[in-house]
Amino acid sequence: MPRDVRIHPLISPWGRFGLYSFYLDAPEPAIVDTGIASSPAEGMAPALEAIGRRIEDVRWILLTHGHLDHIGGAHALWELTGRRAQVVIHRADAPLLRSRRAHVQHYLDVRQQYLHDPEGEAKQEAAAAAVISGEVEPTALVEGGETLSLGGDVTVSVHAIPGHTAGSVAYVVDGQRSVFVGDAVQVHGAANGFPGYEDPAAYRASLRYLRDELRPRHLYLGHPYRRADGVAYGVELDGAQAREALDGSLEIEARVGAAARRCLRGGLRETGSAYSPFAPVAAELDYEGDPALEPSPFFTTLHGYRVQAEQRP
Repeated sequence: MPRDVRIHPLISPWGRFGLYSFYLDAPEPAIVDTGIASSPAEGMAPALEAIGRRIEDVRWILLTHGHLDHIGGAHALWELTGRRAQVVIHRADAPLLRSRRAHVQHYLDVRQQYLHDPEGEAKQEAAAAAVISGEVEPTALVEGGETLSLGGDVTVSVHAIPGHTAGSVAYVVDGQRSVFVGDAVQVHGAANGFPGYEDPAAYRASLRYLRDELRPRHLYLGHPYRRADGVAYGVELDGAQAREALDGSLEIEARVGAAARRCLRGGLRETGSAYSPFAPVAAELDYEGDPALEPSPFFTTLHGYRVQAEQRP
């Protein structure tokens, strides 16, 4: 029997968010997700030192997806390992690791058409420059189905779980069903109070795959996502909590999807509402959060339903 791998959460503060990475104490140690530029030196290194580990010894950097609060510290962490760690990301999200500009362009392609912020591009460029420590060429591109050896008898399997982004993946420590999903299980969202996903159909299918096929014994989330009452889950969920979060995420997606489809059938209308052209969705769901607050999941998600509807024959 493979030995259980001890897992240590590593937190870095950033604005409204707590950025969580996870250290896998394997023969070839791994860190899942990297926070922002300052996270490795200011958050990870002292936390590892406190448990008798060294950041220099990390040999795997496993990225669940390409958003800047998950890959922003990748270059800095890679440098701290003496450039010895392997950097792993899904092929679809690799452009976000390779290029700061890709983050800006993604904003322009989706959210800017709803936010109409004349300073939006400049703000995104400044954010990318500030929180992404450097552009990185990944050493390993994955698509799902791979097995990574972390030394000895420790292996991690890679599972494609698109939806939040096209290249979202789950990393599973084999033999103990410890599952790391980044932001792929949104429940009611994090600080903005709305779940964020780019592809609704893929998100729904991935949630079902996680629940019915992977069946996590331990589920590790990228942020403390929230229940309906606004109370946050932790980022380390046991089996029962994981099932609850996955069921809840599916229920919420169904509600958001139904409201979005009704809105789209009625025709989109530009109004003075901050939620325009999706104001009927916000009203139906009693959503009163700020839709302009980055990363603006309200518009990201509803744009996904719009694209889905437009692609139907």
